[in-house]
Amino acid sequence: MRLLFIGDIVGEPGRRAIRLLVPRLRREWELDWVIANGENAAGGAGITAGTASELLANGVDVLTLGDHAWDYREVNALFGAEPRLLRPLNYPPGAPGRGAAVFQRSDGASLGVVNVQGRVFMANLENPFNTIEPELDRLHQETPIVIVDMHAEATSEKIALARMLDGRVSAVIGTHTHVQTADEQIFPSGTAYLTDAGFTGPHESVIGRRIEPVIQRFKTNLPQRFDVASGRVLLQGALLEIDLATGQTQSIRRISEPLPAA
Repeated sequence: MRLLFIGDIVGEPGRRAIRLLVPRLRREWELDWVIANGENAAGGAGITAGTASELLANGVDVLTLGDHAWDYREVNALFGAEPRLLRPLNYPPGAPGRGAAVFQRSDGASLGVVNVQGRVFMANLENPFNTIEPELDRLHQETPIVIVDMHAEATSEKIALARMLDGRVSAVIGTHTHVQTADEQIFPSGTAYLTDAGFTGPHESVIGRRIEPVIQRFKTNLPQRFDVASGRVLLQGALLEIDLATGQTQSIRRISEPLPAA
């Protein structure tokens, strides 16, 4: 089974990369599933019903989120209307939406996806190391293939979670920092790992934002408007080959596909 995990989609340039690249990549790479982190898809932060629909209509099967999940109030209703949208599992009980699910295709293929958020240098949510355990037991009753989006700041927290889950999930892919790391690997018991998938959007930027306002913020400490940049758009992520019977990953490759020139 071949799966593409796409790193954080940033604003209109990121959505354009999905629209122009994902349908072609699905054909050329014979992809079975596409998972994408969409927490920055609307205007550079958050997601809306319209942006979620756009991404799902252009080849994305499952959308995960992160610390910007609730930047738009309409997402509360969206969680009830769109089952393919996941928010971090470790929000407190009673929060709208869900953080883990099994997705089924008409041909019988199934895929489990879990979205968790780290706590180091981030909001103090429930402990992801504890909240993920019962969800894995539930998901494994339906499928051997489980992908975890670990949306976190600290590399050590991401690696520790992945090491804990080695052999219990197919892959742990990190999101949030918007800088693709070069540490893709497969752990001894078959779990693939990448600290950060990078981001899908404009790379002539500061992690997706226009350069000069960010520099001015660092120089002056004064508020600035951090608009989404526009130049050198890339689709970044990871391509996985997974054994259907065991759920173990056989290969992982980093992806950084440029948007074709207009």
